[in-house]
Amino acid sequence: MDSSALGELVSEYAELERALADPAVHGDQDRARRLGRRYAELTPTVRTLRELESVRDDLAAARELAAEDETFAVEAESLAERVPALEARLTELLAPRDPHDGSDLLMEIKSGEGGEESALFAGDLLRMYLRYAERHGWRAEVLDGTETELGGYKDVTVAVKSRAATPDGVWSRLKFEGGVHRVQRVPVTESQGRIHTSAAGVLVYPDVEDVEVEVDEKDLRVDVFRSSGKGGQSVNTTDSAVRITHLPTGIVVSCQNERSQLQNKTRAMQVLRARLVAMAEEEAAKQAADTRRSQVRTVDRSERVRTYNFPENRISDHRVNYKAYNLDQVLDGDLDGVLDALAAADRDERLSAHQSA
Repeated sequence: MDSSALGELVSEYAELERALADPAVHGDQDRARRLGRRYAELTPTVRTLRELESVRDDLAAARELAAEDETFAVEAESLAERVPALEARLTELLAPRDPHDGSDLLMEIKSGEGGEESALFAGDLLRMYLRYAERHGWRAEVLDGTETELGGYKDVTVAVKSRAATPDGVWSRLKFEGGVHRVQRVPVTESQGRIHTSAAGVLVYPDVEDVEVEVDEKDLRVDVFRSSGKGGQSVNTTDSAVRITHLPTGIVVSCQNERSQLQNKTRAMQVLRARLVAMAEEEAAKQAADTRRSQVRTVDRSERVRTYNFPENRISDHRVNYKAYNLDQVLDGDLDGVLDALAAADRDERLSAHQSA
């Protein structure tokens, strides 16, 4: 990035600082949250830039003084060693990043081939993500789900939100989960003790702000029905559950976990907007023949991304050749190992593309 662009970035940062210091801005919570996220995103870059400039100034002064006093030569050498590391850090921070990294996330988990065993595995994945969210202090809420008699899920939708504005939010971590997850184990329904293979699909969408996508009410069909629990059992006596069909795309979203019809409609619209944004971005990328630099955003939704092998207590992520033998811990929410490997591969790809551009 040239000096003028860096200057614009520093100016934007200063403007954000002034805005966030204005009490009036915080009267609009949505705006304050957006500004706070952008400020948090720019903070590491601006701090690194300022540190680099300071070290360069000190280095120039130390070299000038070393011509008259050799004791400054040691200091100059020490300062010179810091410059390449700071330059590399700044280059990494300036590399193009996913614009949704600071966003919250919506996730859908769907059972696939394998009947009840697949539904049980979908339930295992849900619990894994809920525990991961708990470990990170995030809020996770199940918006809608269809349970089975044995406690699995045919499908379930969950919202995961961070409690504070950060440049690397929920999306920056869990965006890598989209794809087909395969399980190999002896099902509880198997009487012969044979290992079966089944799968569940995971879809992830950044939780977008209302202003990012407009939905015409004329394009919607809204149906209300009575909420149901496990095995179709009614869980309330009013028609509060909501199903929204977006007619132009055929996307269907439902929500039944809130107490009122209005709350369920609001939640369903939240999911619909996220799915429409994801669809628009994917279509734009195809039309532009964009190869998509993120590890996960390039993955076809139907492609197997990970295998959970219970007999070997092994987890394998096929996108980055990651393998570990701590499946029991992973299912208890310890996902950072595999997610760190995916994030590192994504970062390396972005840096490579940035440097060759």
